[in-house]
Amino acid sequence: MSSRSLNRRGFLGAAGAAGLTVAGGGALTACSTGTGTSQGAGAEASARLKLPDYVPAQIAAPDLPGNGQGLDPAYLRYPRNPARSVPAVPGDGEPVTALTETFTTAAPAMNRNAYWQELNKRLGSELRMTIVNGLGAEDVYRAKFNATVAGGDMHDLMWFPPNQGLKNVPALLQARFHDLTPYLSGDAVRKYPNLANIPDFAWKTAVFNGRIWGVAVPYGRMGQVYVANEDFWKPVGGVSFDSAQDFLDKGRELLDVKRKKYVLEPAYVNHIMQFAQWHGAPNRWRLDGGKLTHTFETDEFLAGVEFALKCQQAKLFWPDPNLATTLEKLEGGFLGAHVQSFPGFLNDSAMYDWPAKVIVPFAAEKGGTPSFSFGYGSVGFTAINNKVSKARVETLLQVMNYLSAPFGSEERLFLDYGMEGTHHTRTKDGDVTLNTKGNAEVLTTRQAITFFGNSPQTLYLPGKPDTTRDIHRTEVELMRIARINPTTGYFSDTDANKGASASGDLYTSLGDIVAGRKPLSSFEKEILPKWQRSAGNAIRREYEKAIAQGGAK
Repeated sequence: MSSRSLNRRGFLGAAGAAGLTVAGGGALTACSTGTGTSQGAGAEASARLKLPDYVPAQIAAPDLPGNGQGLDPAYLRYPRNPARSVPAVPGDGEPVTALTETFTTAAPAMNRNAYWQELNKRLGSELRMTIVNGLGAEDVYRAKFNATVAGGDMHDLMWFPPNQGLKNVPALLQARFHDLTPYLSGDAVRKYPNLANIPDFAWKTAVFNGRIWGVAVPYGRMGQVYVANEDFWKPVGGVSFDSAQDFLDKGRELLDVKRKKYVLEPAYVNHIMQFAQWHGAPNRWRLDGGKLTHTFETDEFLAGVEFALKCQQAKLFWPDPNLATTLEKLEGGFLGAHVQSFPGFLNDSAMYDWPAKVIVPFAAEKGGTPSFSFGYGSVGFTAINNKVSKARVETLLQVMNYLSAPFGSEERLFLDYGMEGTHHTRTKDGDVTLNTKGNAEVLTTRQAITFFGNSPQTLYLPGKPDTTRDIHRTEVELMRIARINPTTGYFSDTDANKGASASGDLYTSLGDIVAGRKPLSSFEKEILPKWQRSAGNAIRREYEKAIAQGGAK
């Protein structure tokens, strides 16, 4: 498993985390705000903004092609002769400071970390990272970020996450950070070829008030998926369903309470989101004639709630709502399917010894049209402190260009796996595997780097070419029905300030409905109106205004 994963299942709702060279996302939808980070009051200017040119890297041709719309290129073996993508040492000899986050074991300190020391040599500047460990606390990075800004002792590079509730972002950027539009807009980005390799959907997350305020940190665009154990479903013909009723009937047939064999994990809200997609629900919002309708307000979403209630009444859900061993139960054949971020599925696929398969959304009823929700496609962006001299901005962009090196390049091989012999070994077939020292140094250090600088996601599972082919084939199927959140690339202050808590309250109430503690009728009578009053209507107005004024192109 490579070091690319952000490795925290619940972190990025729309974005998605970096083991497998899943270069570059999305955590559980129920945990995310889905906030688009762009535009705001100055959206009119964004209509004139040209996003950075997209120039795909020409380093090593993939075995299975990708594209700039979110299909990930796939490699069945690691490229044998990686080429350099950065011709000169990017740094200027002066330290580069960065604020970032991790969700894994703390990296060894620089003076005890051969990988970090070698990275400093290759960058030509010492990379001094302040690494915030977000394990166990949802707001730890936000607290550190706010304290750093308030104290005035900011880092050269500051990572802005997409879903941790940072407030007044447009005003903060204008006051404290460099406007990077002149350096990155249009063909200006070609000076930094690895940054030009980042697709448009990721760059949109770094646009506010018609200007580019940071380097986008790309991530897999595929959102949440149903992951099933194929062996579990073999008695009913495999992981194939022609309707929601067919799924329910087959689930009932496989249910075996005496053997403690259930069909679905007890994460009710995540299942509702999948069921709603079977009915064709929109991705967060539906835009029609300039007017927005949230997915919560649609018949398709309500149908998803109703179907979840049917599954509960059929006892398909694992009875303990606090189940903490989902993967173990799936592997053992005691659970049929669960919901997770697509990048999380990729990370786990590098280790699975059981046949995992994504259930591509299918029509709930004959003649219907299913949907699939794209994720955010980014883990935010990295801004440059405006106390950094303008003369040094280009140096820092060159450093970011190095950290964004594409799969198949010499730089990416080092960033993901460290030094051969010291941190990794290569098989006769060319596959790359971290050793004990690599897991201790590269895996931990690289995760912190991945949050603020990365390349677009790539499919590569060492030693698993058939699994890689299957995953790529699944992505092709998902893209045929994928839908974009129309508010991505726009900013709503209410969404940033209240969106997560308001949605969280609604999700809690949905859980109560599925568990039988509240009647289904309470959704339309009480729960939905409460969400609309507390945040939904204001969020809608702000996004509609921003969309009407125009967006980046």
